[in-house]
Amino acid sequence: MEKIYIIHENKEWTVHLTKRLEELQLPYEEWHLDEGTVPLNEVPPEGVFYNRMSASSHTRDHRFAPELTSAVLTWLEHHGRTVFNGSRALQLELSKVVQYSELEKHGVRTPTTIAAVGRKQIVEAAKKLGHESFITKHNRAGKGLGVQLFNSIESLEAYVNSPAFEEPVDGITLIQQYIKSPESYITRCEFVGGKFLYAVKVDTSEGFELCPADACQIGDLFCPVGEEVEEKPKFQIIEDFHDPIIEKYEAVLKSNNINVAGIEFIRNSDGEIYTYDINTNTNYNSDAEQKAGKYGMLELAKFLGKQLKVQV
Repeated sequence: MEKIYIIHENKEWTVHLTKRLEELQLPYEEWHLDEGTVPLNEVPPEGVFYNRMSASSHTRDHRFAPELTSAVLTWLEHHGRTVFNGSRALQLELSKVVQYSELEKHGVRTPTTIAAVGRKQIVEAAKKLGHESFITKHNRAGKGLGVQLFNSIESLEAYVNSPAFEEPVDGITLIQQYIKSPESYITRCEFVGGKFLYAVKVDTSEGFELCPADACQIGDLFCPVGEEVEEKPKFQIIEDFHDPIIEKYEAVLKSNNINVAGIEFIRNSDGEIYTYDINTNTNYNSDAEQKAGKYGMLELAKFLGKQLKVQV
């Protein structure tokens, strides 16, 4: 029997999807790719394949999960299998440099950014950037890894030459223009099937690490999304969000064969939009969804079920 195959390395981020698949009585199988083999001379099973590999897998001791996933996706695509968020999506997931190039190609403004390898080069890049305030972040990241705000070259230099310096897993640090939001929030736009689903307002007053997954709220001290004050929740779905940026985002996703994603942007004091992240392993915040009556994983499960029906 053909089924939906979910490719991932973190069960806690997938359980909400599998629950929805079970509710809809859709057959599925999970491929947990922290370790494994790829039988290149064999034919893969029939079905629909959905990739949820994360750029932050190395923080869960799954250092080579993306590389293994790349091999599996290549194998599946070679045999003509239906793969959602396939090889190209994985490339964007693992590199903000690739993300920014694709966004700019489609007329989407990104913050001024310099990629650097080496501590001395990071400092030199910040000097070249020429902004009074700037941030650093990891090129291959997820969960806001390596995001720090600096207000001087001296403070950056002290950081990169200290034991506290956080080496990126791919060696590439991004030095980026700091876009200050007058209201301390960012907007995350969710897409399923390449089409806009909803936008969520995310409070950034407590920091930059903004993973919306419920698992982060419970067990990840470096992903502080759970401290919620009733009158000001950290995540709020925006009713009837409309902006011309959505059409550009959909064009970016279509051009790169990305079916499921969360794209984040920030507005400066002049209301200008700067887009800084495409997350192809998107998660949803259950509290925000319950209040709005919109459910990302349910829509995703319906989408995958529809695609499986087409296959059969």
